[in-house]
Amino acid sequence: MLVTVVAGARPNFMKISPLIKAIRAARLGGEEIDFRLVHTGQHFDQKMSGEFFEQLGIPEPDINLECGGGSQAEQTAAVLVAFERELQANPPSVVVVVGDVTSTMACTIAAKKLCVPVVHVEAGIRSGDMTMPEEVNRIVTDSICDHFFTTSRHANRLLEKNGVDQGRIHFVGNTMIDSLYQNLERLKKPGLWDIHGLKNGGYFLLTLHRPANVDDPEKLTSYLDAILDGTKGFPVVFPVHPRTRKTLEGFGYQNERLLQTDPLGYLEFIYLLKYAMAVITDSGGITEEATVLNVPCMTLRDSTERPETVDIGTNELVGTDPALLKPYLESVVKGSWKQGSIPEFWDGKTSERIVDVLLRTYGSVDTGLYTAEAPRELLPAERV
Repeated sequence: MLVTVVAGARPNFMKISPLIKAIRAARLGGEEIDFRLVHTGQHFDQKMSGEFFEQLGIPEPDINLECGGGSQAEQTAAVLVAFERELQANPPSVVVVVGDVTSTMACTIAAKKLCVPVVHVEAGIRSGDMTMPEEVNRIVTDSICDHFFTTSRHANRLLEKNGVDQGRIHFVGNTMIDSLYQNLERLKKPGLWDIHGLKNGGYFLLTLHRPANVDDPEKLTSYLDAILDGTKGFPVVFPVHPRTRKTLEGFGYQNERLLQTDPLGYLEFIYLLKYAMAVITDSGGITEEATVLNVPCMTLRDSTERPETVDIGTNELVGTDPALLKPYLESVVKGSWKQGSIPEFWDGKTSERIVDVLLRTYGSVDTGLYTAEAPRELLPAERV
């Protein structure tokens, strides 16, 4: 059985690393399973892509489709064309897509058009916010894929509500948490730690990258002012996303307590997260890592596709009004943040469960589910 594993952007890399390790372990154990790693190139610079591959032990991709740059529509179109060619040249038994980036959706569409089965890792999560590109990607992917690997029972219920047969839903846990557990003993202290004299539990960590939060200089300034006011003299470490950097450079926001740095590698970032007093973020994935590490987390969004991090974990949904941050920051400084716990199956063994399902579901399927042939121009009657 050949599994084509797709990765496109930084959020994908932490999810495929343990899956590839589990496939290799199964193969060494005598199972007839192998993988082909396809990098779409959606994130293509060293900080956003290459360094993560090195730190997480992800092998060099079998192919990089080099579909970085351009608008979302341009990226989607480029991935559709390139991935179709890849599948025709190297027909797999099944395609595995992860997460909710543009590449996830585009590769799912390309595969299904060629009648290749697709399984979605991290299926069934929804924010309900259709202004988020990721929400569109999730809905499209889940509407046409074949099997669904979920991180929570909440996701199971949503898929069932949408008419998905229970036999195609597999509650396995969270592969990103697999990566977290696999690397906790390998974390690296970033250089800024000693430069700024940071101490365990003595700083806040901040990440902002969503367009609604960072594209408007006035909104971004309001956030930074509110955060610096509420953190009561503690340093705020701010790894700056390229999108956010572009806005910041337009008005040059500076404060001696706001420690701006370039994007960090995975091992350095998780080191900062583990020892932070709290994290302030608009990311979904960081809320999961903070929950497992028992770090207070404030999410600057009006909705979340990961409600378990709020219901069970250490996360709180603050909203998008900077003025709402004050009581949350006060709670952290006073040491009165709520106690969280770790969600079910977030135990570091998710990837093994996924491989087990793949073997049971597709292990008897021969490679080459369709005849690979050169693309041809469609006849008028075939165009739909």
